[in-house]
Amino acid sequence: MQPGHPLDRPVWNALTTRQAALALGGARAVRFAPEYGIFAAAADDAPESLAALAALVPDVGGVVVVEAREPPDVPGTVVATRAMIWQMAAERLTPAGPVEFEIVPLTEADAPQMLALATLTEPGPFFARTHQLGDFIGVKEGDRLMAMAGERMKPTGFTEVSGVCTQPDGRGRGYAGALTRAVVARILARGEQPFLHAYAHNTGAIGLYEALGFSLRREMSMTVLTRA
Repeated sequence: MQPGHPLDRPVWNALTTRQAALALGGARAVRFAPEYGIFAAAADDAPESLAALAALVPDVGGVVVVEAREPPDVPGTVVATRAMIWQMAAERLTPAGPVEFEIVPLTEADAPQMLALATLTEPGPFFARTHQLGDFIGVKEGDRLMAMAGERMKPTGFTEVSGVCTQPDGRGRGYAGALTRAVVARILARGEQPFLHAYAHNTGAIGLYEALGFSLRREMSMTVLTRA
């Protein structure tokens, strides 16, 4: 496999650098520990690497491979689903208007509500410790978490914006845009480039991200592998 842009293989490049402490596997294949996520990647297309990737697929559930091209057949697994997604990146934010609600940092005390909100709204895979992958912020009404956004994969020099979601009865108030903007501003301030993923058919989300300054970097393949 020829080396390319780090974001062409975000899972591999995150789990073999800044997030290596969260990885299961070895030199041939890696995945996030299950309490953090279900993303996985092989080192290359060698049979030994594909076998190592297959060994990381659990008996129940699966793993998700996100790469610039579709992965080759992985012996011992089946493709449960495959979708085209957009990988978007931003170099700067567009000008912003005033924010009329308070954005607060989220802590371990908020973890149950974060998991519940993500389970309800399905912004992407979210597990018991996904919120520990990076800084998360949110909007609350009283003690109730109304919306949140945070960080996920972190290849060297890049950080993924993820977990952007809002309670159904809180939509239309600008929470998602303001939270995403705040997460992106923090990433840029660290000298990193923010990126994110969205389903190609999710035109509403893509429009929001474009309004903030994101643009399509490239189309990506998202493949869910389960045991045969």
